Order: sequence, then C-alpha cells, then structure tokens
Amino acid sequence: MKILINGNLGYIGPIVAAHFRQTFPASRLIGHDIGYFAGCLMDAKCFPETTLDVQHYGDVRRLRPEVLEGVDAVIQLAAISNDPMGVAFEKVTAEVNADAVYANAEHAKAAGVKAFAFASSCSVYGAGGDDAKSEMSALNPLTAYARSKIAAEERLASLASADFKVTSLRFATACGFSPRLRLDLVLNDFVASAVTSGQITILSDGTPWRPLIHVKDMARALEWAIVRPIREGGDNLVVNVGSDKWNYQVRELAEGVRDQLGDVKVSINKAAQPDKRSYRVDFSLFAKLAPQHQPCQTLQTAVAGLANGLRRFSNGDFRNSDFIRLKVLNDLRNGGQLTDQLTWTAQ
Repeated sequence: MKILINGNLGYIGPIVAAHFRQTFPASRLIGHDIGYFAGCLMDAKCFPETTLDVQHYGDVRRLRPEVLEGVDAVIQLAAISNDPMGVAFEKVTAEVNADAVYANAEHAKAAGVKAFAFASSCSVYGAGGDDAKSEMSALNPLTAYARSKIAAEERLASLASADFKVTSLRFATACGFSPRLRLDLVLNDFVASAVTSGQITILSDGTPWRPLIHVKDMARALEWAIVRPIREGGDNLVVNVGSDKWNYQVRELAEGVRDQLGDVKVSINKAAQPDKRSYRVDFSLFAKLAPQHQPCQTLQTAVAGLANGLRRFSNGDFRNSDFIRLKVLNDLRNGGQLTDQLTWTAQ
C-alpha cells in the first residue's frame, strides 16, 4: 500500500509516520508539506521523516499531480491549525483548510486513490454547552478555523463513492509529546507553564469543556480510517474521535497537571474575557465502529510525556518560542521569507 501523508511536517505528522511505519512495515510512505514548521524540532536526535520513503515539498493549494501517482490512501493533515492563526490569516485558512482539501480529494479520486482520511475537529460544535454533542447535533462554529472544517466536510461528501471512501475525523483537542511539539494547545500549554514557571494561569473561568486526544491515539484512528470497510460507516463518514473519559473542563485539566507534577500554583484570570468555546462530545459512534482503535493513552501518560520532554526546555519564555505556530509564521513573514498569503517568497 502507498500512503500519502499530506501535511506531515507538523505536530501530528511525525507520530502518524512512525505509527504507520510500524503498523504497515511493507507500505510505501510519502510525505508532502510546505515546510513552515520543519525546523521546529524538540529534542530530536534525527529528522522524524527518516521513517518515510519519499518527502515532497509543496503547497497543498497547488498539489502537483506526481505526488498522487500510485497512491492508495491519503491522510489529510495540512491545515492552518488553530483559532489565533485563523484570526490572523482568515482568507488563507479558508483556502488551505477547505478549498485545498476539496481540490486535493478531487485530484486524489481522479488519480485512483481509494481512501481519503480528513483531520477535522470537534471545534465545529463551538458554544455547545454541557450536553454531549453527537454527530447529529447542531453545529455552532465560532471561529474561521471551525467554519473551514465544516466547509471541508460538506464538500468532501460530494466526492464519496464506493471507489472513494471518505472519512472525516472530528478530533478532540490534540495533546501529548511530539518531535515537532506545539505549545499552543491547552494541555501542552499547562504542562509547559508548570515545568518552566511552577504556575498555571487559566485564561477563563475554568468551566469551558474541552475533550482531548493524545497524538498517538490520533494516529491509530487515522489508521482505522483508511482500512475500515465501507460497510462500517458508509462511503462518507463523519465521526467524533476521542473518548468519553477525556471530556474535561479546563479547570480540571490544570488541576490534573498540578496534582501529577506537584508544587504548581493554579490561578484563574478573573479579568479575562469569557471563553464561549465550550463543548462536551459524545464519542459512542467511534467506540461502536472502531472497537480495536480506541484511545489507549491517559491524561497521566500525556502529562508525563510532556513534562519529560519539556524539562530539557532551556528557555522559560516558551510562549515566545518556535513551538508557538503563529509566532513562527509571523517571524517568517517579518523576515521576508513568507508573503501575506503564506507562500514562500522564493517560489
């Protein structure tokens, strides 16, 4: 089997590549990425891409036909990947997260690809309240990022067929250690704060709900998405991916980090604006369809892995580091390497 990981040089990509190499040892693994974050490595002894057979560099908005030659399955990770980046680059977010996803899938289908797995997000539920949201619940996107994920899901549905299986995985919020770590994710931020300063400041009243999933469990779900029989979910499946046990309020996450690491002060920023993004999620459909690919990691293993990696983090000002994605993009723009449309100036 030949598998293309589109957007592999980010936070999730190295974990997916390593998992797929172990799970599909005879497969041919292909990477494709624009390379914004290729150098944002944390304690890596070598480039994670050594597990791949081929690495292509390019913009998903202009995917070259040769990248899809002979490919059986596509893992679509490439995205402008969070709400602050969506605010700063709203037009590009729509182009990359929706337009390019549809175009890539259309070209993949024409090239004979059989399975397309799209990394969507539970953020589509937005201000969801305390009731657990199922795939049938109303969507309430509050950000450009969430709106782009909905647009991609809707457009992908038109391409699904018996010969082109589409799976849109509405992932819970990612967490856990990766060679290309992100510290602009809630649990990762809390652990980094605890390790570097001994303090966690919650930038809300602590009540918003956030379901979480470890990056290793995301890789297992993506494996399932490309191998699942069409009879299990149909040719176009949209499914919440995570575990009911991993529905946490933000305050509970901070307290969990404190309880595990010790000697950490947790405070709430009472002057902060209320965070309307709050959603509990029902993951029962995923549990039914993918019993052998359910999340295996725990909050404790996620915190321990992050803390172990971050103890070697020499710069206490982690929010001004290369592990904050928006900061990297702004540095590249200010240095003249990226345009305002996030294309390389050398191209």
